[in-house]
Amino acid sequence: MIPALRDFLRAIVAPPSSSEPAVSTELATAVLLVEAMRADLGMNAAERAAAMQVLRDRFSMDEADVRELLAAAEERSRSSNDFFSFTSVLNDRLTHPQKIEVIELMWRMAYVDGSADAGESHIISKVAGLLHVTHGEYIAAKLHAKEAAP
Repeated sequence: MIPALRDFLRAIVAPPSSSEPAVSTELATAVLLVEAMRADLGMNAAERAAAMQVLRDRFSMDEADVRELLAAAEERSRSSNDFFSFTSVLNDRLTHPQKIEVIELMWRMAYVDGSADAGESHIISKVAGLLHVTHGEYIAAKLHAKEAAP
């Protein structure tokens, strides 16, 4: 019984081994954009095209790399159960204005179809909190994205 208890305690204390590759700033941003798109019952072709354009512009990537990044982001989005692993990367690597820009990009994804629904608002609000974006900054990003929407 003691060896079993010792093994159990070691498993709790041991650092988690992860088969997931490290999360880059690009992947973390892409996953959050995918989450915003998925919040309204899935991604359509217009949202996917908008996400590809945003990622291409933001990270100066070519079409093939953006396509690969978006596919990886979709997979990570489906398999993740929280946002922390993505927002913590962004908190470590981005300036505060860059974090606000990520929130605005999420709002842009929400407005691709013309309006943002409650699910999208909830997801973006949650991410804004995790990125330490204030409510005023969150609202300003929303309004800016809404003005830029087609």
